[in-house]
Amino acid sequence: MAGHSKWHNIRLRKGAQDARKGKIFTKLAREIIVAAKEGGGNPEMNGRLRLAIEKARDASMPVDNIKRAIQRGTGEGGEAVNYQEMVYEGYAPGGTAVMVSVLTDNKNRTVADLRSIFSRNGGSLGETGCVAWMFEQKGVISISTDQVEEDALLEIALEAGADDVRTEDDTFEVLTSPENFSQVKDAIVAAGLRPSSAEVTMLPKSTVSLGGKEAEQVLRLLDMLDDHDDVQQVYANFDISDRELEAAAA
Repeated sequence: MAGHSKWHNIRLRKGAQDARKGKIFTKLAREIIVAAKEGGGNPEMNGRLRLAIEKARDASMPVDNIKRAIQRGTGEGGEAVNYQEMVYEGYAPGGTAVMVSVLTDNKNRTVADLRSIFSRNGGSLGETGCVAWMFEQKGVISISTDQVEEDALLEIALEAGADDVRTEDDTFEVLTSPENFSQVKDAIVAAGLRPSSAEVTMLPKSTVSLGGKEAEQVLRLLDMLDDHDDVQQVYANFDISDRELEAAAA
């Protein structure tokens, strides 16, 4: 997971941040719309909506944007929007497993686009279930190591219901079940700590090491997938050296 996490963080630091932020807000709004449509507009009664709102706030999405997205989902915002939730699975160079979560209003268009992106970068779409078994859903809350000692964080996290705390370079990662994610995050914030990121994601059970041309192809594939308007999340099980990740971002 280390390589994929670092790729994600590096992308957020790359250029054209204003345009990037606009794309992120659009994707966050879609998730809020679908969550509100599925379970209602009250985040206290709708766990998925609560997580979507938390993620939007963490990304500094304006309150008015969040409110409008909720209203569109509940039918109060005028134009109805129907998004289909799909998860596509495939393979990238080096045997890398890839999962792509999408929200789309045109399934045929989206699958054609994804198939093209995979094939242009040395990969291929696979059948449903072909790589899903390689991942598990977990909440991941990241905190810089300069904020707290590991033992203190471990005590806070485990008492709140976390599964484990691990170290990745200068960051602690608190792992939780999806069900306990919000309460663990709340406990960490209540202790005065500031997470650098917090999300429910898909963690690979094992990783494949990549370098050279294969690493370049995989990173280009993931960049193109992540830039697609219908793609909400991309998960992969690669591990690439810090040097190559930074070089790709330059």
